[in-house]
Amino acid sequence: MIARIAIPIILATILCYAYIDYVFWRKRFSWWKRVLAALLPLFIIGATWAMARIPFYFPENIQTLTAYLHLLVCGVIAPSLFVVLHAGFSRLRPKRRWAVLLANALVVGLPLAVVAGWAYGVKVGFYQFEVRHVELAFDDLPEAFDGYKIVQFSDAHVGTLVNKRASILQRCVDSINAQHADMVVFTGDMQNMLFSEITPHRELLSSVKARDGVFAVMGNHDYAEYLDPENMDSREKLQFAERTANEIEMLGWTLLCNSNRVVRRGDARLGIAGMHNDGEGRFPQWGKVQDALLGLSRNDFVVMLEHDPTSWRRKILKGCHAQLTLSGHTHGGQLELFGWSPASWIYRECDGLYELNGRKLYVSKGLAGVVPFRLGAPGEIVVITLKHKD
Repeated sequence: MIARIAIPIILATILCYAYIDYVFWRKRFSWWKRVLAALLPLFIIGATWAMARIPFYFPENIQTLTAYLHLLVCGVIAPSLFVVLHAGFSRLRPKRRWAVLLANALVVGLPLAVVAGWAYGVKVGFYQFEVRHVELAFDDLPEAFDGYKIVQFSDAHVGTLVNKRASILQRCVDSINAQHADMVVFTGDMQNMLFSEITPHRELLSSVKARDGVFAVMGNHDYAEYLDPENMDSREKLQFAERTANEIEMLGWTLLCNSNRVVRRGDARLGIAGMHNDGEGRFPQWGKVQDALLGLSRNDFVVMLEHDPTSWRRKILKGCHAQLTLSGHTHGGQLELFGWSPASWIYRECDGLYELNGRKLYVSKGLAGVVPFRLGAPGEIVVITLKHKD
C-alpha cells in the first residue's frame, strides 16, 4: 500500500520542510538547530522507505501501520496543509484586520483540525457502533416469510480487532444475538491479510446464532491479493483462499462460494445464495451468478450475498432475478462529513439502500477496517425485516 504512494509522500515531505526551513527556521535558528529540526523529515523519509520495502501490501502487525499513519498525518499531511495555506495567503496579502485574522485562523486551525479529527477517529470514532433497522417490502415475498428477520454484518477485519479493539467484536456479537434473528449473514472481509488472524476470535464468532443459521461469503481481503500476488501462481492463490474458507467454516457458518441453500416455511421457499468476490480493477473477480443460483427456481425469492456492490449492476441485475442483494466492501468510506463520504467518488452504491425496478441492494458500512479510523461513519450491524407487500 505504502509502496504505491511512497514517492509522492517523500516529495511532499521534502518540499514541505524545505519551505518551513526557508520561511521560518532560516532566520530564527542557528545552523545546528536547523540540522536538528531536519531530523524529523529525515525520519519520515526513512520510515516511508522502510514501509515501501515490506513485501506484503501492508505490515502483518497492524500496530506498525497505525504508528506510521500517525506519523504521516501529524508529520506530513498537517504540515503540508499549513504550507499550502501559508503560501497561498502570503501571495494574497490580505490588508484588512478581519481578513488577516481569518487567514491566520485558517492557516493554523485547519491543520490542527486534521490532527484532531484523526485523533478522534482513532481513539473514539472507531469504537462507535450502530444497530440499524431496515424494513424492506416485496411483492413476490412469500407470505410465510412476512416479518422474516435477517441480520447482516460485514468487513470484520479481525486482524485489526486486537487488544483493546477486541471489545468492538464482542459488542457486535452481543448485538447480533440480541436480535434473535431468523438468519445472520456475513458479507465478506473476515481478515486483513492472513487466515491466522481468525483463529484467536474463533470461540467468539462461533457463538453467533440464528434460527436458520449463519451464512457467509468471502471478500477481497479473504483471498491472496494482499500478500505477494505477483509472485504467486493460481494454485497457491487457490490454496490460500481455501485455508481462509476452512477457518470460516470452522465457525459453524455456511460459506456460500457460488452456491446456495434453501430455507423453508411449510411449502414456501427462500433461497440464500452467495458469490465469490466479484470486484473491479485489481480485486478478485471469481463471482459466477448462474452457479450461485443453480437449483433455485425462477419463482423462488432469492437473497444474494456479494461482498463488492459494483457486481450488482455488472452481473446480478443482468444475470439473475435475485430480489435482494446484500453487500459491504466500501466501509462507508470510514469518513463522512456533513452527509458526504469519499466513497461516493468511487462507488455508485456506497452506503445504505438502493433500488432499481423493484430490486434492492443494501450496502453495509461494515464493522471495522484495516486502518483503525472512523469519523462520522460508525461501524454497524443491519437488522433487515422482510415484508410481503399487499
